[in-house]
Amino acid sequence: MFQSFPDIPLETFPEALKALLDRQRQTIQTLTQTAPATYDTILKPLQDLEEELEVFFVPLSHRNSVTNSPETRAAYEASLPLLSAFHSELTRNSALYEAIRLIKAGTPQAQTVVEHMVRDFRLSGAELSEADKQRIEAIDLRLSELGNAFSQNLLDATDSYEMILDDPADIAELPPAELEAATIEKEGKTYYRFTLQMPSYIAYMTYGSNRARREELYRAHTTRAPKNGEIIDEILQLRAEKARLLGFGNYATFALQTRDAEDEASVLNFLESLLESARPQAQTELETLRTFARKHDGIELASHDTAYYSEKLKKATFDFDESQTRPYFEQKRVLSGLLEIVTELFGIDFAPADVPTWDAAVQVYDLHENGSLCGRIYFDLEAREGKRGGAWMHDWETHFVDTKGKQHLPSAFVVANFAPATDTTPSLLRHDDVVTLFHEMGHAIHHLFGRATERAVSGINGVAWDVIEFPSQFLENFAYEAPVLSRFAFHYRTGEAIPETLITRIKAAKNFQAALGILRQVEFALFDFRLHQNLYRGDEVQTLLDTIREKTALLPPPAYNRFQHGFAHIFSGGYAAGYYSYKWAEVLSADAFFACLDPEEGFERSKAIGYRRHILSRGGSAPMHRLFHRWLGRSPDIKSLIRLYDIPERRDG
Repeated sequence: MFQSFPDIPLETFPEALKALLDRQRQTIQTLTQTAPATYDTILKPLQDLEEELEVFFVPLSHRNSVTNSPETRAAYEASLPLLSAFHSELTRNSALYEAIRLIKAGTPQAQTVVEHMVRDFRLSGAELSEADKQRIEAIDLRLSELGNAFSQNLLDATDSYEMILDDPADIAELPPAELEAATIEKEGKTYYRFTLQMPSYIAYMTYGSNRARREELYRAHTTRAPKNGEIIDEILQLRAEKARLLGFGNYATFALQTRDAEDEASVLNFLESLLESARPQAQTELETLRTFARKHDGIELASHDTAYYSEKLKKATFDFDESQTRPYFEQKRVLSGLLEIVTELFGIDFAPADVPTWDAAVQVYDLHENGSLCGRIYFDLEAREGKRGGAWMHDWETHFVDTKGKQHLPSAFVVANFAPATDTTPSLLRHDDVVTLFHEMGHAIHHLFGRATERAVSGINGVAWDVIEFPSQFLENFAYEAPVLSRFAFHYRTGEAIPETLITRIKAAKNFQAALGILRQVEFALFDFRLHQNLYRGDEVQTLLDTIREKTALLPPPAYNRFQHGFAHIFSGGYAAGYYSYKWAEVLSADAFFACLDPEEGFERSKAIGYRRHILSRGGSAPMHRLFHRWLGRSPDIKSLIRLYDIPERRDG
């Protein structure tokens, strides 16, 4: 059965965590003295302890992200050193390492667990001198603190900014829903408030009529958290030092030890190839946008103009803009439709669950397969103060069988920051938001559909970082298809079904400026990967980014832009030297999508069931490229990615 989301006693949480960790230390010491050392006497109990710790700590970590307050922050920050010290002790435990290194596993899953454990011990410094082990421990502790500080600085900077407008001309082009969300009354006068929270920021950058105000908002967004510059320097220095201590030439090589990509050259060749494939079309797309801005308003395009004029150009080209879609995508109906589609594709049923949550807006569902309970999912989808920006999936419980033969069931959280409901309007989504929801649901079912019996390779556990985005990107592709959208897209007031012409325009506009989007993602990925191939400090970080932008940024951003200060993915989110994985995994996701959806026939349910059985249910129990080959009988085809974006294939010679 599932854990109930707890009402955490924040003041005493660090003490309770310390007591739990001390008990686990004693258990681990006993395990290392057990003879003979076998998989069942060592690694099965260790995985039980991992689940116990995860179940205990995740609620605090989660609340610190979704209901951030001085109290959650204090409890979380006090807990990080305790966890870091515990994990460092575990990876320095020579007796435990020697025992695991000699274990002969009896099943393929167990063998993968042993291999991963031995690898992870080595990457944590198990074979280093005692002095170097202690240094690794200090580095890991400091990196944990710095990552949290980076994230907190970004959250504080985002929450502290607001732009108040009082001229109706400045907001004349905002769609009704965005305008309603921005409107505030103060002392009998109407004002319009915009913040750096994504729904608000995107709304004004896309529809804000006042160019100077757009630049003001853009500057605030791209210069957030300047204190993160010093944090970046220290993070990079510590990562480089850790890699050297472990015998690697740089942090990128160290990071690739747990990924599917073979080596640094493979990653860079992939990114450069993608850049060269997309660049010619991207140049055409940008020139078209520049010409449109000149003809429309007589201006030379700048970075703070791109979203505004892109929306106008898209509307002129396709008679389409995102505001047209919002009345048809009521959040609750979209979520219901998504669950129906997952049910049809994969044979899973969802039922509402009345259980404790952290906020009244959270919706919870239990998963059933053939009438049997098999998982639980929490949806927290609306923006609010004190909630970290963006969207993500966070796993909580994991499917596995413990030492007593008890089967544990998985649970997960899906979090987003969609426009909240108002007194007169329900939460309405842009089509981009619908895609985001499908994306995060793809992550969630990867974890929830896990059926491995060994916790360390069940769900998303043990899955290489550079393919972790495969299932999420796979599912988001369905959010553009007419058979999918027609199931839940109904006008929130009239109940009218979304017009077929609008669905056609959504799909036609899907790849609008797709090549420019690819260049932007390649820019982030190249910056991240090259940043971790050498040690860069201070202005060198910006110089590296500027050098990469000479190829990727066809419209150079202003000199004040400090994108890196907000690059949470790599400085506080676990994607260091791994941002390339979004595109790397997209090759698999595009190929898988075309296997499961025939443009003429609709869902290929047998292929979808095979995808669930061979990919999702297996988790990290085997390398993803091997699982993919077992499913389709071949390797993924990079041409599927080009096809997905409707980019003409490059012809050499």
